[in-house]
Amino acid sequence: MNDMAKFVRSNQEQAAASWVNYLNQLRIDHLLSSFSQQDENLLNALASVNEAIRVIDLEVVTANRGGQHGMHGFIAEIAEVGISNARRQILGLETAYQWVNDNGPVDLMRSGVEIQQKFVAAGGRFSLGAIGEHLQKYPDYVQNGGKYQIPGDHFEVIQRLHSMPREEAGKLLSRSGGGPSFRDWQRIDTFFKEGSIGMESLEPSTLKYREVQRDVYESTMAAEGNSLLSTDQSLRDNAYQESLPNLQEGATATLAAAVIEGGTALVLAVVAKRRKGMRLRELSQQDWLDVAADTGFSFVKGGVRGFSIYSLTNFTATPAAVASSIVTAAFGIAELANKLRRGEIDELEFIEKSELVSLEAAVSALSSFVGQALIPVPVLGAVIGNTVGAVMYTAVASSLSNREAELIECYLGEQRVLDEQLAAEYQELIEKLDQGISGYLGLLERAFSPDVEIALFGSAELARGVGVAANEILDSEDKVHAYFLD
Repeated sequence: MNDMAKFVRSNQEQAAASWVNYLNQLRIDHLLSSFSQQDENLLNALASVNEAIRVIDLEVVTANRGGQHGMHGFIAEIAEVGISNARRQILGLETAYQWVNDNGPVDLMRSGVEIQQKFVAAGGRFSLGAIGEHLQKYPDYVQNGGKYQIPGDHFEVIQRLHSMPREEAGKLLSRSGGGPSFRDWQRIDTFFKEGSIGMESLEPSTLKYREVQRDVYESTMAAEGNSLLSTDQSLRDNAYQESLPNLQEGATATLAAAVIEGGTALVLAVVAKRRKGMRLRELSQQDWLDVAADTGFSFVKGGVRGFSIYSLTNFTATPAAVASSIVTAAFGIAELANKLRRGEIDELEFIEKSELVSLEAAVSALSSFVGQALIPVPVLGAVIGNTVGAVMYTAVASSLSNREAELIECYLGEQRVLDEQLAAEYQELIEKLDQGISGYLGLLERAFSPDVEIALFGSAELARGVGVAANEILDSEDKVHAYFLD
């Protein structure tokens, strides 16, 4: 393979690797962007809940607005706005609710829709009595597009009883039995038959009647805050799962690498034929079979390369350029191994050429990595870096003359001689050290002998050995008496 073909193939290999790396980076960038956006969503959602609590505390509870029997209605309005907006904000949506707060026919506005909220349990009519009174004052309210919002638990009962046949309703137990009674069914049935609105004019609140009472709303809002945190974590988990490598993306990377490598092989094969002076229309069936075989083999290699790079970069934290070079080296060494088995090269040639293949792959990886860093454009930087690196490597490799090679060999020989000399000197020093330590241990053994006489002479020897002055060593009875008695 000539140098130009090697450059083209090397660039094609690193281009495929860079493309896989680009796909991986897109997923990571999208994940980080999602997390950053979710941080903002969570802050906004919690802020809506906290603002609702603040307004309820100051403008309703502290001000005793609505009194003992009407306060929960104002709490419900403010809580509905805060919670509904927060549930949209945690999903990254715009707020939709506004509190009107003017004691008029409209309590809330939701994206242009007027809402009158009724949280009334008195009379056992599940807030329908309050709706009837409002309709008497504002008969055109529903016709003008208005909606009535009632507690979620009231709506469930009304919806169930409204759709229940009279025969089935007659079997209902009394209210003392814990559920709705036949009388409840009659009230609801009468309301819709005599009234001017249908079920479509009603909607459930996000809150139940009990949840907005003065002694309960704080725990209700706290529970909503915890629910928002749970939703936030679920959204982050989903974003993380979506960012993981997947079979579809792996298949795309595999096919792209196969097409690139197969296409490159096709072009190189045709160019090789043209360089032999053959025109395309002059190519024989065998020539085209040769081109097709080379192209097909390269297509398969490209597929293996793409799948391998995608797997290495996503499951072993290997940079794409390095992953491509690993695959390239593996292909090259596998080809040399086949030649070794067929007897086309000997073991020494196999080792030398394997080292050369690995070196070239390493140069390609480093060049592509540097090029991509200096030119942060997907694929382009890697290709330019690989080209420059390959040219520099070829120039350096070919510039070594025989004389320079001999100088290197001479230097290596000198290094080997020096290594042997230093090893001999090191061994000699070790032996001397062993002898010294052996003598020192003998002195210690005599100095601390259980025999007092041996210990006395051993201590004296040890003192002389460590450099104590002779006149200070207690090596006779006179010196011992003089030291302890004088």
